[in-house]
Amino acid sequence: MHFVRGMLLAAAALIVTQPAAAQFSPDVPFVPTPQVVVDEMLRLANTGPRDFVVDLGSGDGRIPITAAKKFGARAMGVELDEHLIFQSEESARQAAVEDRVKFLNQDLFKTDISQATVITMYLLPAVNRRLRPRLLELKPGTRIVAHDFDLEDWKPDRKVMIRKNVFLWIVPAKVGGRWRLRYGAPGAEHTIEVELRQRFQEIDGTAKPDGQIPAPLWEAGVQGERISFVIVDGADRDNEASLYFEGRVAGNLMEGEVRRGVGGTQTAARWRAERVGS
Repeated sequence: MHFVRGMLLAAAALIVTQPAAAQFSPDVPFVPTPQVVVDEMLRLANTGPRDFVVDLGSGDGRIPITAAKKFGARAMGVELDEHLIFQSEESARQAAVEDRVKFLNQDLFKTDISQATVITMYLLPAVNRRLRPRLLELKPGTRIVAHDFDLEDWKPDRKVMIRKNVFLWIVPAKVGGRWRLRYGAPGAEHTIEVELRQRFQEIDGTAKPDGQIPAPLWEAGVQGERISFVIVDGADRDNEASLYFEGRVAGNLMEGEVRRGVGGTQTAARWRAERVGS
């Protein structure tokens, strides 16, 4: 009995004297990303000196440090474990990039990521799922790269494999709704009513040119703030031609260039569209 009582007292003492850090329980355990995968993530995102990279769950800081050292970017790491923050800051000093990298010891869900041009992450599927709505609200064109775990039915824009699966998403502009599109020279302007349906970067819809019945859009897609689609001009059945639209989205406006026809018969004009309904 004395032996058992002694064991219980020792166990209780051990529990009481454990430091508070032992109670730390992050949503994502720290597993280092291989350096070649770090390099590939940043390469796939086309990272450069004009970028601000935010690494969510930055661990030992290798992604922000690499972004600054190899790609010339500014970077920020977000990490809950303060010991890893200390390690990251020391590694940044050793790499001589401490002036372009900073680390925040806080919850990634409470961090302002609105200024990021590149988001990097190695998070568990449940965390990705919670984070996805915030990612979709980022500025169109923001690049998101992750490895191992994807964003479920938001399909990546690109996927490569360098030791691990690496995924790239480009935040798409919101283009769903009804648009009134005009193109052509003054005095010869054409109007098209366009209805767009959107699921992430995948879009489809219909177009109703002047005096014609609604017809499908062809080869439609949106990448960041860039949009493209094709409408077949069938007003003259004997002289049908494809209209190739390419442009940029800015809120409730789109504009760009449309090319009619192909080869030596191709002509070009400017186009502009305004959203008129959801």
